[in-house]
Amino acid sequence: MNRIKTVDKGSIAEELDIEVGDILLTINNQPVVDIIDYMFLTNDETIEIEIQKPDGEIWEIEIDKELDESLGIEFENPIIDQAKRCTNNCVFCFIDQLPKGMRDSLYFKDDDSRLSFLQGNFVTLTNLKEADIDRIVRYRISPINVSVHTTDPELRVKMLGNRFAGNILDRLKQLIAGGIIVNVQIVLCPGYNDGDALKRTLNDLVPFHPNLNSIAIVPIGLTKHREGLIEMQGFDEVTANETIDMVHDFQKTAFINLKTRFAFLADEFYIVAKQPFPLDEAYESYIQWEDGIGMIRKLITQVEQCLIKPEKSDNVQRRVAMITGTAAAPYLESLAKRIHSVYPSIDIEIIPIVNRFFGEKITVSGLITGQDIVEQTQNLNMTGENNLILLPSAMFRSNEDVLLDDMTRSDLEAHFGVAVKKVEIDGKQLMLHLLYGGTNV
Repeated sequence: MNRIKTVDKGSIAEELDIEVGDILLTINNQPVVDIIDYMFLTNDETIEIEIQKPDGEIWEIEIDKELDESLGIEFENPIIDQAKRCTNNCVFCFIDQLPKGMRDSLYFKDDDSRLSFLQGNFVTLTNLKEADIDRIVRYRISPINVSVHTTDPELRVKMLGNRFAGNILDRLKQLIAGGIIVNVQIVLCPGYNDGDALKRTLNDLVPFHPNLNSIAIVPIGLTKHREGLIEMQGFDEVTANETIDMVHDFQKTAFINLKTRFAFLADEFYIVAKQPFPLDEAYESYIQWEDGIGMIRKLITQVEQCLIKPEKSDNVQRRVAMITGTAAAPYLESLAKRIHSVYPSIDIEIIPIVNRFFGEKITVSGLITGQDIVEQTQNLNMTGENNLILLPSAMFRSNEDVLLDDMTRSDLEAHFGVAVKKVEIDGKQLMLHLLYGGTNV
């Protein structure tokens, strides 16, 4: 139901006495099915809306506004409609590898193009009808992030466990012909879509440039909770190096022909392969940063830029514990030494957490639980007025202070007896936390 959750102060909605708890019925006599309808129908200078008040009274309101001016309301359900559930049975699905007993929302598999547009989720396009494609094009729902994985129809059907999954190239053609911008993700699985299959996929996608903007290649994540699932392999040093060599060769050709490297590898490949990360320019403004492409390189570069012209600190002696996954730990340790050389009053200890909850093959920070942090920091003594603990924001639920296992930042502060701050993967914000104890962030 389109029930209003918040009304912004000073907004059009507040001026019209629209209130929390009111229900939006129609815009221009059309029902509002979802948030895309709402965004499209309100993008005009003159609109008519119907509002139902809590007592059942219906208000009809005509509104004159700027073309792109918001009404200033948010709904109890952010997308208004129910999110579309994934109908695939992917061989690499991470949700299938979750242990029992976690909060219900973690087990929901969405495959909703609206969430792709609004929140950056990746979708497979397997559950779209022709009317859905037409609606995306008509409403200009762009960009859309698409999980392609492979362009080989038979292989895609096998990998996604869906007999309708083989038409991915036709779906991409429809979207791109309609002017939709697409970003692609490939979850790479050794023995499935790597090697020659990856070459085919990359070459098949080249003709879709520039509307197909970029390709992120990420490795399969394997937890220890795979009972009853098909046997899968992760990457090792040899296969990671082979993949890097192949993609780098592709990037060279793509850069000549397209003026872009087009496909980009996740940080994990370089870590497993024991290779240095590419330089900043190789990530082309970090267009796939949120998919784990170039995160560590960007952080290192940002911190170094901050250290070129050091800021004044609060001039207090401070111990800082930075908690992270095992993958990033060596790079953060090097960065910590560099920071300490410029700011001797700041002592930074990097604490890598082995992921015992999901299994030691999971090395990223974003999947660390509170219980693993507590169990592996029993000897950590951070008492002291100016000391603090930093956790990357990726460990927390979006816009909340809650970890994957429902432990909160406040729980950790109570456990450690010291301030626990979450910090974005951003060099400038990290330095502000270190210099001022998080008080100026």
